[in-house]
Amino acid sequence: MVDKDFIVKGHFCFSEGPRKLVVKENHYLVCEEGRIKGIFPQIPDQNKGMACLDYGDRLIIPGLTDLHLHGPQYVFRGIGMDQELLDWLNTWTFPEEAKYREIEYAKRAYRLFAQDLRQSATCRAVVFGTIHREATEYLMEELEAAGITAYVGKVNMDRNCPENYREETKASIEDTEMWIQNTAEKFTRVKPILTPRFIPACSDGLMEGLGRLQEKYHLPVQSHLSENKSEVQWVKELCPWAECYGAAYDRFGLFGSGGPAVMAHCVYSEENELALMKKNGTYIAHCPQSNTNLASGIAPVRRFLEMGIPTGLGTDVAGGHSSSVFRTMVEAVQVSKLRWRLAEDTLKPLTIEEAFYLGTAGGGSFFGKAGSFQEGSEAEFLVLDESRIPYMKELSVARRLERYLYLCGEKDLLHKFSGGRMIF
Repeated sequence: MVDKDFIVKGHFCFSEGPRKLVVKENHYLVCEEGRIKGIFPQIPDQNKGMACLDYGDRLIIPGLTDLHLHGPQYVFRGIGMDQELLDWLNTWTFPEEAKYREIEYAKRAYRLFAQDLRQSATCRAVVFGTIHREATEYLMEELEAAGITAYVGKVNMDRNCPENYREETKASIEDTEMWIQNTAEKFTRVKPILTPRFIPACSDGLMEGLGRLQEKYHLPVQSHLSENKSEVQWVKELCPWAECYGAAYDRFGLFGSGGPAVMAHCVYSEENELALMKKNGTYIAHCPQSNTNLASGIAPVRRFLEMGIPTGLGTDVAGGHSSSVFRTMVEAVQVSKLRWRLAEDTLKPLTIEEAFYLGTAGGGSFFGKAGSFQEGSEAEFLVLDESRIPYMKELSVARRLERYLYLCGEKDLLHKFSGGRMIF
């Protein structure tokens, strides 16, 4: 454990935009009251009395952000990966999530999930819970204790789901408001986020009620968008009045116009939907592993970046089988190459620098000043250990970072700092 005022020395790597990786070799990161004052080639005179953690030749990067994952799905990750989205939801997801009505089951499962995130490179996350208020409040408690900064959502769904995992519309809205009132000021690092599961599971009446809650409490929103071809067609049938899937959210102020929103996937978002996202400042959570596992497709992330749509990465556990954002960075590059080679050669593949941006500053900006080393932001960073992958020739710091992303991961973290304190 270190004090809130300290200095860290090492090689710093961070993003100043999708295509600008900044490297500061042998520099000093000054932290005061748990916040970053700046990175300097020498220790400023006024800070020379502060404790200095000298990590020598090690790489230091910002904490990672996971913009989309499901807490209750953690315990069955890696199962049912031979199915597509809608079958997978009905066979595995809904039956498992229904179990969280039993609070003791929820507590055991969420402790495992929170401990995994604590030991991971993830410092910030946007998380789905279940429809159960008590279980979702417990999930928030566990993430707070683990030192994770998070938005956590009590899921809403009142149609097209199993009878034992379905809410009545009025009760869903009332229960959600009670949950908001219970949790909005309860935690330091964890806050509520409105969470309509997706349009097929939410009636217009439920969406209207959530829109009113958004207007009243000014909460952000998370949901799913244009993930799977069958899902997109289903939304067209359910909402023939909507010009696109996103418009079915936007009608109720739940697509960025009424407050911050993040939509996962966007594999099949057409130009009018993307234009609406750009207009509203709606974030995209790109989930390459889940989109591969559930045979959804490959999102055109290059187009998102070219359009200036704010974008980050999501592990989407348990559609994704790994909670590692490091791994997701590499997979984002790999699937973009497949799309470029096999489907749309006008969209160049992502570079590793761009993927690093998506997993740090790109997704982190959903929280404000996060995912980089901006002055005034919280001291959240990772000290990397490359000792397991010795190299035979001198490498630049940027190439060492690339190598780490491909060859290492959570087990190669030396230290994790979050909220201005050392987590491990």
